Amino acid sequence: MDSAFLITAFATLFVVIDPPGLVPLFIALTQGMDAAHRRKLALRATLIAGGILTLFGLAGESILGFVGISMPAFRIAGGILLFLTALDMLFERRTQRREGQQPDPHHDPSVFPLATPLIAGPGAIATMILLMGESGGDWQGMAAVLGLLFAMLGVTYLFFLAAPPLERALGRTGTLVITRLLGMLLAALSVQFVIDGVRGTGLI
Repeated sequence: MDSAFLITAFATLFVVIDPPGLVPLFIALTQGMDAAHRRKLALRATLIAGGILTLFGLAGESILGFVGISMPAFRIAGGILLFLTALDMLFERRTQRREGQQPDPHHDPSVFPLATPLIAGPGAIATMILLMGESGGDWQGMAAVLGLLFAMLGVTYLFFLAAPPLERALGRTGTLVITRLLGMLLAALSVQFVIDGVRGTGLI
């Protein structure tokens, strides 16, 4: 497995899932909870998101084939979707939407909105299908991508646990700077997805 692909895959998952960007919402959704309850919610959210993303990573291409969508077409569509996510991050619309969401006192936030759509959202699902398609199609490549996914979810879990001190250390300005940098990286990666998709169609 090409190490450059693994690095790119991990960076893509980090940018799309965006653990630093999830920290403010996690704090808002778990206000007033003790540390043990917070840890339980964080673990449940990351495991549920992992199950969703694993399912789409393994069966997503088959589902696409069943409905008659080619992988090059999905790469292009996924790249466009990721580019729109990057624009949201660069122009703060994503942050505003997250901060504008209010926790439902009668609903477990680990399932919604934490696990889905914030961790395992459309962008992450599209990314998993794309990465699994580019892994070479063998079990070794797919296992490597799934390993990176669960490593990324582990990072997300650690960010959730460290949410209070991170919030104090970064402040709003630090969070915005990180979000902008991740947005620029995601924009470049999404353009690469589109280029790969167009190449797959044989047009170039």
